[in-house]
Amino acid sequence: MNTLFDETRLRRLIANLDTLTGVPANILDVTGRDIQLFSGHPPFCRIVNASPEGHARCVACDAWKVNSYTGDGGFQYYRCHLGVCEALMPLYSKEEPLAWLVFGCYLDDSPVEEQWDNTRPLLDWWPGDMEELRRAFFQFRQCSGEELRAYSETLEALAAYIRLEGLIQSAEQSDLERLERYLDQHYMEKLSLAQLSRQLHIGRTKLCALAKELSGGHTLSWLIAQRRIDAAKRLLIQSSLPVSAVAEAVGISDYNYFSKVFRSVAGTTPSQYRKSARPAPLTE
Repeated sequence: MNTLFDETRLRRLIANLDTLTGVPANILDVTGRDIQLFSGHPPFCRIVNASPEGHARCVACDAWKVNSYTGDGGFQYYRCHLGVCEALMPLYSKEEPLAWLVFGCYLDDSPVEEQWDNTRPLLDWWPGDMEELRRAFFQFRQCSGEELRAYSETLEALAAYIRLEGLIQSAEQSDLERLERYLDQHYMEKLSLAQLSRQLHIGRTKLCALAKELSGGHTLSWLIAQRRIDAAKRLLIQSSLPVSAVAEAVGISDYNYFSKVFRSVAGTTPSQYRKSARPAPLTE
């Protein structure tokens, strides 16, 4: 499956999680391959991966854990090939995941010495300094069951955000579907033809043709304006925000320009639309 990742935003999310929690999280592609969003792995993992055999074993372990997933869509907990705790869940559908969200490496709250004693026999192949590995192992963070539940629930919410924002998408979507989804999610941002072309990997000429098809003959600028005005209509009816705040919320900072665009799309001013669209107050 060919999958598109918004690497810039995903990398920022992963880095923020590590900064806030100290528990590394990462995203693997559908086959379990690390797509290199995160570089702050714990010392033990860095040392092991610096060895060609260690790296090969870690790659094989990642492939094993996605192939052996038996969860119900949430996190499945396990120990890696060296006895370090990790957890993994599918992104999007369990039946057809587009990628995998994984967190670790950490130790549970049992005595660290006991966990090292279980890991030591798994390192018989290691050619380097075992004492160096032991010291690095003792630097892992220990997590209680309560901490893991809190972290898991936070990451499950993050998974929902990733899906809502379309940060991971199947390339099997049509270009028209991808453009429509992107505009639905980003209409409130500063958008340009060049930016859309770069983000969606679609040429500018084709983007203009898609916008015309999607809008019934209008331009891309008109299509973006329509998204913004549709959102503004909902805010005008459902909230008591000043019209200037509504304009800001949908991505138009200039009040006069917002009023002009609103009238061109809706055929009336924002204030008149709010007055006519809201139900009349009940009278006794």
